[in-house]
Amino acid sequence: MRLLIVLLLVALPVWGAPENRMSPQEFEEYVTGKTIFYGEVGLPPYGAEEYLSDRRVRWSFLNGECSEGYWYVDAELICFVYEDNPNPQCWSFYQEQDGIVAVFENDPDSTKLYELKQADQPMMCAGPEVGV
Repeated sequence: MRLLIVLLLVALPVWGAPENRMSPQEFEEYVTGKTIFYGEVGLPPYGAEEYLSDRRVRWSFLNGECSEGYWYVDAELICFVYEDNPNPQCWSFYQEQDGIVAVFENDPDSTKLYELKQADQPMMCAGPEVGV
């Protein structure tokens, strides 16, 4: 009986782990050249990320301001660094039927953002305090 419990405890993480986690290569192929709008299901978009060549990115909270950055791989996580925040923000990405799901790995509560839509056009970035 004890052996069965030990075997179940060892196998549990495997059974509970999503099988659709994207590799860094799959992520790069999926996002490069696209603008992806992220949010929670049933809510307006939270923000959008434009994925440029050479792993460069542009993020916006959809307020007209954008933040330039880049992404890199760290232990199978996709980590982002932005010009206004040098602290890496690391995510896991999963392929789902309706798009990708991003899980924030820096936060123990694991923020989840869902792909709401995507576009092939660049984002409109007016910049801070334009017209002031």
